[in-house]
Amino acid sequence: MSATTGADELRTLLAETAAATPDEVVTHAFSRDVVLPHGAGTCVLVTLDNGLDHRRPNTFGARGLAELDAALETALARDDVAAVAVTGKPFILAAGADLSAIPRMTERSQALAIARIGHAVFDRLHTASVPTFAFVNGLALGGGFELALHAHHRTVSAAAAGLGLPECFLGIVPAWGGCYLLPNLIGADRAVQVIIENPLSQNRMLTGPQYAKLGVADVLLDAADFLERSLEWAARVVTGAVVVERPEPDRGEAWDAAVARGRAVADAKVSGAAPAPYRALDLVAQARTADRYAVFAAEDEALADLVMSPELRSGLYAFDLVQKRARKPAGAPDKALARPVTKVGVVGAGLMATQLAVLFLRRLRVPVVVSDLDQGRVDRALAGIHGEIDTLAAKRRVTPDEANRLHGLISGTTDQAAYADCSVVIEAVFEELEVKRAVFAELERHVSPEAVLATNTSSLSVAAMADGLAHPERVVGFHFFNPVAVLPLVEVVRAPRTDDATVATALELAKALKKNAVLVADAPGFVVNRVLLRFMGEVMAAVDEGTPVEVADAALAPLGLPMSTFTLLQLVGPAVALHVAETLHETLDPRFVVSPNLRALVEAGRPGLYDRRPDGTPYVSEETAALLTVGDRASTAEQVRERVLTAVTEEIGSMLAENVVAAPMDVDLCLVLGAGWPFHLGGITPYLDREGWSERIIGRRFLPVGVVSVPTRG
Repeated sequence: MSATTGADELRTLLAETAAATPDEVVTHAFSRDVVLPHGAGTCVLVTLDNGLDHRRPNTFGARGLAELDAALETALARDDVAAVAVTGKPFILAAGADLSAIPRMTERSQALAIARIGHAVFDRLHTASVPTFAFVNGLALGGGFELALHAHHRTVSAAAAGLGLPECFLGIVPAWGGCYLLPNLIGADRAVQVIIENPLSQNRMLTGPQYAKLGVADVLLDAADFLERSLEWAARVVTGAVVVERPEPDRGEAWDAAVARGRAVADAKVSGAAPAPYRALDLVAQARTADRYAVFAAEDEALADLVMSPELRSGLYAFDLVQKRARKPAGAPDKALARPVTKVGVVGAGLMATQLAVLFLRRLRVPVVVSDLDQGRVDRALAGIHGEIDTLAAKRRVTPDEANRLHGLISGTTDQAAYADCSVVIEAVFEELEVKRAVFAELERHVSPEAVLATNTSSLSVAAMADGLAHPERVVGFHFFNPVAVLPLVEVVRAPRTDDATVATALELAKALKKNAVLVADAPGFVVNRVLLRFMGEVMAAVDEGTPVEVADAALAPLGLPMSTFTLLQLVGPAVALHVAETLHETLDPRFVVSPNLRALVEAGRPGLYDRRPDGTPYVSEETAALLTVGDRASTAEQVRERVLTAVTEEIGSMLAENVVAAPMDVDLCLVLGAGWPFHLGGITPYLDREGWSERIIGRRFLPVGVVSVPTRG
């Protein structure tokens, strides 16, 4: 029992919290005696299992924690037990706390209670008078990761994946011991990597070998007989045949330097807009000298504060969108209508086309044919695709046999007759309507009437591309985001004449490609580009008026977006941004600004507004500055931010009025998955609601009160 929570108090907390969560999916704690080899005695093995398959990992709610507490208390009260070990159901230890309970919390005391319960239950492993072990057989996130930290020893499976502390990604902190135990186990710098850097870098996870290399696990064991090997290793520890020696972490300047590095990472990733990583770093700093129970108490208080914060509620809202809504796109027709995809064609041989071809090959394992008008371009594309396959093999992401198969599935041609037996053909040619219409007209001469014709257009009308075809009902937008292998969103664009079978096929294809699809209407810019180009246009307009580039670029830093506006411009490319802006300006409204300075950058062949110094910091060169024509109406960063948020609010309101998507949640999902906008904003509409922008600009909230906020009692 921990020094902060007594047995009677723990039982009271468990009972009260369990009563408030009657619908908890309970993770049971099943105990059995195992006779250890080498005469080491009896080990009580506690296996966590919620009775569901791998799609529903073990999580900890109050009743599950009560079962674990009872199992550990019973085992440790026996005088015939030589060791106690905890493991999980196949391939899963635990995914941490049951987050579904948090949105229902109305009082800070409720969050404080669950933090204290977790500390008290897990601390039994630390205070035990016999050796305790965690056998990390697979996924271990958040509280599952922390449970293992409380044990005296840890083994990990070489096949384990999904190991980490993702709390700061969601908007909370590791609050069941992680901020104290991890730095005191592996050192502050490595702990900052796991607690801060990995979560804020697209929630990066550890594998079993990485977990062991960092020093979290004492030993890495083969997956085939992991439990047997873990018990054998535990027996050797119990008998003294194995003595685990851990280096004492550096508690001097290196510790402070690690915390400072973590703050720099947090500043770069969220610019102070999300409190969680900074609270976590305060706890890590405290862990250098403070008693474990003092830091545990501080973790309790931090969690209680953050659970009541709008950033955490927004983070859970975004998490729920990604975990649930992204898997069942709103407005999707019956998936039984989807046609099988047995061969894919890609029209074009540029960078996007080759990325698409590699993705189709890797995920579908069906023949893929690419084409272009010029054989030399086809040959270069094929060489690039074969090179990507070789790279995947070199990185062991595919086996040599799989690589050979992929090499055999790709082909190239200048004759579109090669598409005759394709189930799906996607065009990725120059972003010009007449060019794309000509491509589809030619394709229709060769493919079957049931073949889906998809366009990767970023802003053009899908209906206009299909106009004049014999079968316009099989044309659909299939808009990927660059880089294709990384960003998980596909905007599936339904034109007025696109039929259900085509949409169903596109949605099932996205799922097969391991992408998340959002179904959108055929409107200029769809969702992501419409929002991004509106706000980029306003920032660029501020520069045109005389605002210094650096001031305009930093204006949105308080939101904690993944990159600044002009860094994004450089990533997208000025030519692409200009083309989309012109399209939106012509088809929607002059509110989409076409900046003369953006056009000047494109005409001069500049990659963006910035050059880079040797250390990577951006600056506006004299050459670039000479291209710019600016006025004398400079704005402050606050004024730029105000005009941008006004514009974004207005644009989202217009998209919803036009039924571009089914609901505000789809806008948020698109921005999270397609633009990398942070969870602490909930995409964007929760932020616009809580800061009052939606009511000021469009006269109403996007989301009902309580959806992304603390619900009212009663």
